[in-house]
Amino acid sequence: MNKQKQGRKFHREKDQRRALIKSLMRELFIREKIKTTEAKAKEIRRFIERAITKAKAGDLSSRRYLLKYLSPMVAKKVIEDIAPRYKIREGGYTRVIKLEARKSDGSKMAIIELVK
Repeated sequence: MNKQKQGRKFHREKDQRRALIKSLMRELFIREKIKTTEAKAKEIRRFIERAITKAKAGDLSSRRYLLKYLSPMVAKKVIEDIAPRYKIREGGYTRVIKLEARKSDGSKMAIIELVK
């Protein structure tokens, strides 16, 4: 029986999809709240949760993991500013709030933010 692969494709090739995820992650870590489509918000949630969990350790391997997805400036912000907020929290670092559909094409929209 064929099993479906994990993750959404967004009608993009692998390189474009990876670039999209990296840019959404970067913007969320910088602004701490972004508005995007519901599917994109739910997809980047997986990567954001993993990144914050890794950053909580703060060691060299976690820093290198973050540098795979983020620029050095943003990775530093995640390790020094964002991760310490969640030291006692075991997960659920993000919140997805559903909004009404976009008027132009009817896409479901959402706000994804870091929980305070």
